[in-house]
Amino acid sequence: MKRFAMLCLLLALGSPVLAADEVYQGLGQQPGIVKIVDTFVTLLQADARVGHSFGEADVPHLKEKLAEQFCVLAGGPCRYTGKEMATIHDGLNITTAQFYALVEDLQIAMERHGIASRIQNKLLADLAPMQRDVVTR
Repeated sequence: MKRFAMLCLLLALGSPVLAADEVYQGLGQQPGIVKIVDTFVTLLQADARVGHSFGEADVPHLKEKLAEQFCVLAGGPCRYTGKEMATIHDGLNITTAQFYALVEDLQIAMERHGIASRIQNKLLADLAPMQRDVVTR
């Protein structure tokens, strides 16, 4: 619940102001993002709150698209080639609680890779608006 409160605070205050590619650099550029995504997906799969949602997922494809998305949001030299979030999550009946579980797992993954709090906060704040496209129930 502590992480949920932090996310709410971030949304209320707005995202931190950082240089254009400071988040990308802070995440360790493309190699760092790939490592974070690997850890993140492993955490998601093991998380009893959301793991069942990834049972039939094409994990290599999921990791590739997440890495692209994080790279773009972080200001890196990438292009997201995946589908729209609303299209991907349509019919999955994802709840707000499951969305926040996913956010917690991402934060844990970033912490495990030693990502600075201000970098974590900026990425999470940039991802937060996707909630309206992901939560369908």
